[in-house]
This record gives sequence, C-alpha cells and structure tokens, in this order.
Amino acid sequence: MKLIGVKARKASEKKINKNTKNKVLKIYSQLIEKEKKTIFRENLKDIEFAKRKGLKKNLIDRLHIDEKKLKSIKDSIVKILKLKDPVNIILEKWKRPNGLKISKVSIPIGVIGVIYESRPNVTSDVAGLCFKSGNAVILKGGSEAINTNRILAKLFRKALKKNKVDENFIQFIDSRKRKLVDIMLSKMKIYIDVIIPRGGKNLVKRVQDFSNVPIIGHLEGLCHTFVDKDAELKTAINVIYNAKLRNTSICGATETILLHEKIVKKFCNPILKKLENNNCKIIGDKALKKYFEGKLYDAKEKDWSTEYLAEKVSVKVVKNCQAAIDHINKYGTMHTDSIITKNKNTAIQFLKNVKSSIAMHNTSTQFADGGEFGFGGEVGISTNKLPPRGPVGLGQLVSYKYEISSNGKIRD
Repeated sequence: MKLIGVKARKASEKKINKNTKNKVLKIYSQLIEKEKKTIFRENLKDIEFAKRKGLKKNLIDRLHIDEKKLKSIKDSIVKILKLKDPVNIILEKWKRPNGLKISKVSIPIGVIGVIYESRPNVTSDVAGLCFKSGNAVILKGGSEAINTNRILAKLFRKALKKNKVDENFIQFIDSRKRKLVDIMLSKMKIYIDVIIPRGGKNLVKRVQDFSNVPIIGHLEGLCHTFVDKDAELKTAINVIYNAKLRNTSICGATETILLHEKIVKKFCNPILKKLENNNCKIIGDKALKKYFEGKLYDAKEKDWSTEYLAEKVSVKVVKNCQAAIDHINKYGTMHTDSIITKNKNTAIQFLKNVKSSIAMHNTSTQFADGGEFGFGGEVGISTNKLPPRGPVGLGQLVSYKYEISSNGKIRD
C-alpha cells in the first residue's frame, strides 16, 4: 500500500497537457469497445460470486453489465473527453493599489482515493474524471466487482501506456481484503489528499468514522418531493412516478412525498395509485388515511428518516410550504429535494430555504447526477456544507492557487 501511495504521488506531480489527456481517453473508449467480450466474461464471474454470496437483487442489478450499460460507460468517457480541461484556468484576476497583479488559477487536487461498492462504471468514470482533471487516483472497489473493476482499470492503464503517460495515474487495489481500506483511511495521509466513498450507509459511515484524510461524500440520500397547493396534477403524477420508481436503488430516488393539505383529497389517489399499481408500498400518516383508497401502511417516526432504496415510499400531509421545508430540514440528508408547483414565489421560498445541496422545482430528484448536470460523470455526490457540494464532477476535482507578480514591490 505504501508503494501504491508513493507511485500515485509521483504520477500526480507530472503535468499532462490537454491533448495527451484527450488521446488517452479516446483510446480508452476504443479499448472498452474492442475488449467488450473480455469485460462481459469478467463481469459474469462477479455476478456468479455475488449470487453465491447471497447479495440482494438490487445490488446484483448495480453490478451487472450488459450491452446497454457498457455503451453508457463508453459514452461517459467520450463526454469527459469533450469537456473543457479544468486545469490552469484563470478563475479571477485583479490588480491591487499596492501594485500586485493577482491571478486565481485552477490546479489539480493531487491524489484521490476512491472506495466504492457494486457499480463497475465507477471505475471508468472516476478514472476518466480524475485523469482529465490532472489527479492521480487509487481505486478500491468492492469484493463483489473485483473482476470487472480489474479489467476496466487495466484497460485505462493500457491507454496511458500507449500515450507514454505514467500508468500510475490510475491504480487499482487488486485485493478483496477489507483491512486495506483501513490502511487507506488511517495510514496514507502523506500520499492521499482526499478520500471519496461511494456506496451504502455502512461503508460511508466507516469511512467518516475512521479516516484521517479529508472526505468528500454523503451518508444517505433521503430525498423528498413536495406537492404544493398550486401544483399541476399531471406534472405531479409524472415527476413523482419517475422520482420514486425509475431506479429505486440510487441515492437520488425520492423516499418521502409531502402533500399540501389543500390538495390531498384530489391528488393523493392519482399520484399514489400509479405507484401502488407498479408494486410500490405506500406508508402514510393518519391525515392521508382519510382519502387514500389503496392499501396504506401506518407510518412510524422512523419512516421519515429511512432511505428505503426499494419499492417503498413514505407520505406525509403538511400544512404549507414552510411546513414542508421544516420537515425536510429536520429529517433530510441535504441531498436532493424537489417542489412541484406553478407558483413561482412558493418555488423560490422552497429553493432558497431547504438546506439541500440540490434543490429542484418541477423536476425529478433522479436528475441528481453529474452526467445529467453536464459534468461528464461524477465521482460521487457531496452533502458537505463546505464545497464541493452536489455532484462532484470534472470542475469540482480541482483546487486553486494564487499567482502574484509585481515590478519588485516591497511591503511598507
């Protein structure tokens, strides 16, 4: 592990020009297509291992790569390739009365450690984003995806080598040993500048509890959609169905629906019956019971702070927009929260006052994704109050320095 750290630090100190970066990414995308049979074969080994291990269906779904998912992986690399290089950009510049000319210039962070579970696309996305932003990356994927992760990392290193770039910009920890994660967190501060955890609550909490390296990430994605009294019914039905059921296993899935008390009677059945008819379990409060005609499970206090990641949703009736904001700020995880309304003033009240890192209006919470934001992909989503917040993509994987010049000025 020390050797991996030394190699990563050494690689990160090398400056790679934007043309070389793009050539590497282009070759990587071509290698993914060329070696797809190998990728499918290695992925099948992981699927079989996951089934023997007794992993849940939603985790196996995350793990599985088919033609469609592989195309998405390749397309993501092409998108990153096309994005503007975020390094060595003058963010601001000004001249002071004291004669100093000051420029604020973007620079790479250095070495990024990423610890993740299940999704093999994280390997390619993170490798692409970190390399394009000039950072070296150390990847520690979950044991269930080791074969797929290994081949995807190997192909990236091959693309680096073809362009005479240090292969150690991308390093994959090829081991299932969990103790190596503890070493990354507690003994590699000298080599790793930031740790990004991507995975379930247990993984992220472990990282938060034990890391002495700075962390970018989020613990849970407890997302809400609030239907205001001035909402359009059709919009509410479509947005909520997508926000909850498009993909229940992602952190941007809506877990709690808040309904304004003035529209419950008219709105609750059209919205919730569509979910119920698609095998979604409805867990509601007493106020909802009066009007909902489907099967309703009684909501308990813990439901308001539960991330289901399944075909389940909690539903609460609230007095007004402020009550919805108060509920979200109390139970939410500052991930992604949305309001459905035609009233612009109410929308502004919501957007400005929820503490979420991503606040939405008439929009599905499932858009909480760096690729959808135009970032080319993401290494994760941050709910930290300090930046970066929200999806962490290319533009968030850089820091900055101040470059100052004068004509020999000395300070009085």
